[in-house]
Amino acid sequence: MSLVDIAQPPTAETAVIHLSPQDNIAIARAPLAPGQQIRVAGLEVTVLDPVPMGHKIALRTIPAGGSIVRYGQVMGRARVTIEAGRHVHVQNVAFEEIAFQYEYPATDIPFPKPSGAIPTFLGYQREDGRVGTRNYIAVVAASNCAAHTAELIAASYSREQLPENVDGVVAFPHGEGCGHSIGPDTMQLQRTLGGVLDHPNVSGAIILGLGCEVNQIDHYLGASPHANVKLRKDRLVGMTLQTSGGTVGTVEAARAAIRHMMERAAAEHRTEVPASKIVLGTNCGGSDSFSGITANPALGYCSDLLAEMGATSVLAETPEIFGAEHLLVKRARNREVADRLLSFVTDYKAYLSRFGGSFDDNPSPGNKEGGLTNILEKSLGAVAKAGTSTMTDAVDYAERVHTPGFVFMNTPGYDPVSLTGLAAGGCNLICFTTGRGSAIGFPSIPVIKVATNTAMYRRMQDNMDMNAGRIADGEATIQSVGREIFDMLLAVAGGQRTCAERLGHKEFVPWRIGPVM
Repeated sequence: MSLVDIAQPPTAETAVIHLSPQDNIAIARAPLAPGQQIRVAGLEVTVLDPVPMGHKIALRTIPAGGSIVRYGQVMGRARVTIEAGRHVHVQNVAFEEIAFQYEYPATDIPFPKPSGAIPTFLGYQREDGRVGTRNYIAVVAASNCAAHTAELIAASYSREQLPENVDGVVAFPHGEGCGHSIGPDTMQLQRTLGGVLDHPNVSGAIILGLGCEVNQIDHYLGASPHANVKLRKDRLVGMTLQTSGGTVGTVEAARAAIRHMMERAAAEHRTEVPASKIVLGTNCGGSDSFSGITANPALGYCSDLLAEMGATSVLAETPEIFGAEHLLVKRARNREVADRLLSFVTDYKAYLSRFGGSFDDNPSPGNKEGGLTNILEKSLGAVAKAGTSTMTDAVDYAERVHTPGFVFMNTPGYDPVSLTGLAAGGCNLICFTTGRGSAIGFPSIPVIKVATNTAMYRRMQDNMDMNAGRIADGEATIQSVGREIFDMLLAVAGGQRTCAERLGHKEFVPWRIGPVM
């Protein structure tokens, strides 16, 4: 059934959504009651169980051990025989890892080349060629010991009238930076904080330490050959509490340094730049069964529009491509990119096994209440955010994104940690889809929220920027909503505030991968 054919109120023909001819299940558009008749794919089925909105119903009998197919892909096996009309969910679906025969690219696929006229937006052109969608001054804690002072510095500007071109002074407090094992964990934190400091949405920054922590501020000030911060010295200042007079003295010293940064930032103006300068981070959180039907494929359509004009769209969340990675491998630009993607999946599996975990631990209680049964089903819907474009690169957590087109970043599925990695990689916008109603933002990057279903959108309109649930309601198409997301990206990139910005959301959580010492 085409989604545009669904009308209100639901009839036997419109009560469920059938996504692929191969699917032996359908998705309840509204709650289904026992005895109700549904008609889909040439079948007439009597509902045997209560089926909540967004949950699955069997269209034909599935024998024990038989495949359960959604999106034309296997998402699990029946624990027991499931009769046509039964509710299909955790009580009768078994999770198992699927061994794929990967289809690798046969030749190198060239990077996308823009064709035709490219839309523009008003952004802040930076010296290195990147473009900011905001103009902030950042106060970044090098460790947990400096986190409180960083917050005090930013809070001291909360009642001040700032220059027109300065979006604010924002703090980046966190609980890391000391008690780390020296090696990959500290290097990842330094890469993350470096990416936040040296970001196109940041005009000037302070790196603030206590003075004796593992994560020394000298790393960011050019003392380390591994430093990834390229900010000019007049845009980055380092200080510690132990040499600046403690908390009170450091707040005063930071304000003196920020005064000079503020003057320069005030003189920076938005100029017209091509949309190819957009680096969009995509994320989904609080997902439900409608995520892979409405918001995610609409965002995927938008991602393809960006790729066509030489911009970048970054898909994250390694746990949420598991079971769908084969779909990305065959879209890789070359074998090297495909192998790097698969190495992230393999390494993540080993990471989880050290703690007795599994990828299927990912779906939350809310995900399951929203109709998602296991990680395979969740992943098949999550990768829709990447559209259909060639995967031009696969990068590690917080690694700088350099290539146009669709890029994958290795991050956890945990939303604030994933957004932090995307931000550190250089994303100047983030689009976040949600079915349960996740309310999240980031200190220096606008986060656009797209609701997957109308019911949640109406409950949380203060948090949601757009309602993709209109697709399932039959009021819009994936393509039309994808175009709306693209248009909103341009407006937000040019200064329009998102709900998360208006509400003051500033979640920032680096990924801690090693032990606490």
